[in-house]
Amino acid sequence: MAQLEEAVLAHDEVVLVAHSLGCILVAAWAAHSQHTERVLGALLVAPGDVERPEMQHVLHSWSPIARARLPFQSVLAASRNDPHCSFMRASRLAMDWGARLVDVGNRGHINSDSNLGDWPQGHAWLDELKSKEKTHHGH
Repeated sequence: MAQLEEAVLAHDEVVLVAHSLGCILVAAWAAHSQHTERVLGALLVAPGDVERPEMQHVLHSWSPIARARLPFQSVLAASRNDPHCSFMRASRLAMDWGARLVDVGNRGHINSDSNLGDWPQGHAWLDELKSKEKTHHGH
């Protein structure tokens, strides 16, 4: 969490891109940081469900997942067959965080094994997060 805080403080404006445990980190950081206004938006990809019973002993310090609404716009991309988080759980996280949920179909954990290449759709969501917020702030 300290490294994320330092990274955000190093810039006036940032767009966060997080995968798996990184999504959980972003939610925890946003619930505690005094610097969330620097974040234009966040692309949250394939959140890891650290509250699953089999993960409790492995990632105990990651639970419970911070559920507060994120103070910046966000898009959560979730797969229908992610072995680390059911689509239903991902949907619930998106709702709690106030993120726009995007169903990417059956893409596993949305990683290099998902055969997405440079993932043009991911880049498009990122560009959307950047441009919407900049317009909103009048940049």
